[in-house]
Amino acid sequence: MPDPLATPSHRIGFVGTRFAGTDGVSLEAAKWAKVLWHHRHVSYWFAGKLDTDPEVSMLVPHAYFGHPDIQWVNDRIFGVSERDPEVTRRIFALAEHLKRSLYEFVRRFDIEILIVQNALCIPMNIPLGVALATFIAETNFPTIAHHHDFYWERDRFAVNAAGDLLRMAFPCTIPSIQHVTINSEAQRALSHRRGASSVLVPNVLDFETPPPDLDDFNRDFRESVGLLPDDILFLQPTRVVPRKGIEHAISLIKQLDNPKCKLVISHESGDEGHEYLNALREMAEQQGVDLRFIPDRIGEERGVNANGEKVYLLADAYLHADFITYPSLYEGFGNALIEAFYYRKPVLVNRYSIFVSDIEPRGFDVITMNGYMTRETVDKVRRVIEDQAYRDQMVEANYTLGKRFFSYAVLRRKLRALVTNVTGMDDL
Repeated sequence: MPDPLATPSHRIGFVGTRFAGTDGVSLEAAKWAKVLWHHRHVSYWFAGKLDTDPEVSMLVPHAYFGHPDIQWVNDRIFGVSERDPEVTRRIFALAEHLKRSLYEFVRRFDIEILIVQNALCIPMNIPLGVALATFIAETNFPTIAHHHDFYWERDRFAVNAAGDLLRMAFPCTIPSIQHVTINSEAQRALSHRRGASSVLVPNVLDFETPPPDLDDFNRDFRESVGLLPDDILFLQPTRVVPRKGIEHAISLIKQLDNPKCKLVISHESGDEGHEYLNALREMAEQQGVDLRFIPDRIGEERGVNANGEKVYLLADAYLHADFITYPSLYEGFGNALIEAFYYRKPVLVNRYSIFVSDIEPRGFDVITMNGYMTRETVDKVRRVIEDQAYRDQMVEANYTLGKRFFSYAVLRRKLRALVTNVTGMDDL
């Protein structure tokens, strides 16, 4: 006989524009699914771009924000103040198609709870948001809406011809939706702008499982990217976009005035062009800073690139790093900062607003700056580099705090409450 006290399983449907690659939304969705799976809840996937198991997935190309039809819509509603009637017609025609697909997804996999990942807050795909809003309104479907980025946080959405649709769906405030925000600033803004309460669930890492050690594959990482064994590797583990403030990392290396200090940037320029990267390269050359840009050497899986060179995981770069630079001007949360704590690395942080409100009060021991590099900040970094006992004490304290505040245990408690609100049972 089945154990009457055993945790019941539920069929969870994740919905988004994309669940593929290493973007923050895909990574956090995978963490949620992993925690849910540990408690017998089965996850299914609906998106326009997927690298999930086809047996539990439904690929709907128009759900992807990069689909040409969706780009056609975006080109005609952002940066303008008037909307042609044909654009409206196309939006609702696409939304109707996507809504039918959602009905099919729920039927095919007998979904009991939807978890919408960022598709009801940032209008990268307005037809999908409209489809979700109308589907949930028609069915009163139990939904957890996980909001990573709101449109009012992005300048590129400030001028638009879709105010009616943004108010309708980004996010919609139907009673069956439980809203989840990733920081307290977003939580306050959602309450102020929509009158909606939300549960704050920070981004997390698996602190209960220690990070990996060096192995036969990654042991030669430094040599492979052109560094000497005794070089001091400053890792900038982010994309190259202006809001990351990477010029401050270059300024730091310049002021340390140590030829052994090398700055390594792990990720590519992203979708905002290469002007910023070119400016950084010029700045580094003028200041005599050794800057290594290695996106072709970091991938989602270990392997070999087109040039026959090894491709490493970002984790391999963290393991070899001596110091992490994170001088961002703005972050929705700060995954790379939590990763620095996880890999027990000292870190420089520009005190962006979410760090000040949600992370700094926890007591983490980091080197901070306030928008500009000072001699005091440089001296603190120099001490961390030179004083191993001080550095070890710092990173161990940060790992302990990370485990307390940003671990899977925290996510497990939050998901338990969200799922229990739907089922009436303590399901995690």
